[in-house]
Amino acid sequence: MKIALINENSQAAKNEMICNSLKKVVEPMGYEVFNYGMYKADDEAQLTYVQVGILAAVLLNSGAADYVITGCGTGEGAMLACNSFPGVICGHVEDALDAYTFAQINDGNAISLPFAKGFGWGGDLNLEYIFEKLYVEESGQGYPRERAVPEKANKKILDEVKKVTYQDINVILKAMDQELTKGALSTEGFDKYFWDNCKDETIKATVKEILGK
Repeated sequence: MKIALINENSQAAKNEMICNSLKKVVEPMGYEVFNYGMYKADDEAQLTYVQVGILAAVLLNSGAADYVITGCGTGEGAMLACNSFPGVICGHVEDALDAYTFAQINDGNAISLPFAKGFGWGGDLNLEYIFEKLYVEESGQGYPRERAVPEKANKKILDEVKKVTYQDINVILKAMDQELTKGALSTEGFDKYFWDNCKDETIKATVKEILGK
């Protein structure tokens, strides 16, 4: 599994700590972590939480990432931005129980964490516990297990609803404010990781057009 980490500007200073906590948990599982930044608060490319949603959608829809770990001060803005796009099911996660139940019941592909609200002493340990429970078992098995059948059915229904209610990601990327979109796709981490990991040539072509490559 390829896991992408994305930080927006208000919480960029925590990027290294978050990345280290994530790697500590998931690399022994055989998963790869790709740190898309922001790496520090004064990075040239300044991502807003809206741009986090754009970047997450491009990575997930193109196959460049299988899962996105992101967040903002409260975690709410990044979650809303991510869920504005097709192909993204992002949960708001504050603790290990949230992580486990979201993975097992909702079977999403992104989580948004509150990196400021309630993030104090032991914050790094809480992150480790979240990541452990997020990936402890195969996603989508249901919880409690006797609810697995209706929960899996509801997830399939949601997937079908999203196919109807969202446009194709390429149409969306071209229709949005191009400076906003370009800014989301101009980070150091994006240029470093996206091109080799992208599995969708149509999305790759769209991104090249937007970036003028």
